[in-house]
Amino acid sequence: MKSKINPKLREALEWIGCILIAVVLALLVRYYIGTPTIVQQPSMYPTLKQDQRLILNRWVRTIKKMPERGDIITFEAPSSNYISAYDADLENPIAKYENEPEGIWNRFCFYVLEVNKTSYIKRVIGLPGEHVKIENGKVYINGNELQEPYLQEGVITDDLNGAFTDIIVPENTVFVMGDNRGQSTDSRRFGCIPLEKIESKVLFRFWPLNVFGKVE
Repeated sequence: MKSKINPKLREALEWIGCILIAVVLALLVRYYIGTPTIVQQPSMYPTLKQDQRLILNRWVRTIKKMPERGDIITFEAPSSNYISAYDADLENPIAKYENEPEGIWNRFCFYVLEVNKTSYIKRVIGLPGEHVKIENGKVYINGNELQEPYLQEGVITDDLNGAFTDIIVPENTVFVMGDNRGQSTDSRRFGCIPLEKIESKVLFRFWPLNVFGKVE
């Protein structure tokens, strides 16, 4: 004789299955394609203001695409926000990531669920192989002054006592800074960001509605 499943139990199991499928699909979309986020830091002011809502393009991480100069990206925060001139390796000026989670579950929680994970949002300034130099309040790329129309008038770029202000950007990394140069912890202080640590590119802003649209 065939065992019969209680109709209520069958319905409950079907609902559980649907919910699990929906959760898995949502996580896949969030990790590989795109996700919303809220600006929580002042480092990109006035381009981005705190509490604004953004849509992030995570497909660039999926296909390992190197960002372009001027792109606004998010990336995993380095384990050290400041590397002193004494400890800095100017021949290999790459940000340090020394707190990698161990175990499959911990990695899943950290990288997919993003539990206890901190991300930064900055603008790409220097690309692989380029000479980035900060001098006299300005940024120079390969000896040419970088034009930065997104900065507020009168803003200067100082070194913030960072060690990485006259470097060659290593391969597969980018040099990033916030538009709010005086209040941005960025590559000047911790070095260049490896491609594999870049999480997304800012696609557009959807809130508040009066500034809805592409972010540049």
